[in-house]
Amino acid sequence: MTELLFYHLERRPLESVLPQLLEKSLARGWRVVVQSSSEERVEALDAHLWTYRDDSFLPHGTFRESRDADQPILLTVQDDNPNGATVRFLIDRAPVPADAPAYERIVVLFDGEDEEALAEARDLWRAAKAQGFATTYWQCDARGRWQQRG
Repeated sequence: MTELLFYHLERRPLESVLPQLLEKSLARGWRVVVQSSSEERVEALDAHLWTYRDDSFLPHGTFRESRDADQPILLTVQDDNPNGATVRFLIDRAPVPADAPAYERIVVLFDGEDEEALAEARDLWRAAKAQGFATTYWQCDARGRWQQRG
């Protein structure tokens, strides 16, 4: 059964949270797709994932490359799955793909300071529950650690 994980971003920006979640995914041997709603965000994340830490980088590619099927992490604006990912990250209010049940996990990262994004995440939570998806909700505590809240 596909699990939808909702990450409520309040104290830390996406650029801080996403690389850590991607590192954990790769450590578990998962292939990943990160879907954004804008090509500009894909370009910015592409540059960021090569340089976000001085001692490391995340191997990845974008949907514009001819070898996207070989990428352990693929950044895209499309809803396909050319690298055979089992985990899909949705950022910038990207929609849940039609093939959602094909994934082990779908991770929804949403901006808790954006009222529209918050309302959409709540609607998505209700819809996912109604469709029988397993759902979990994560929120950062005052010390910066993720706590499961629901």
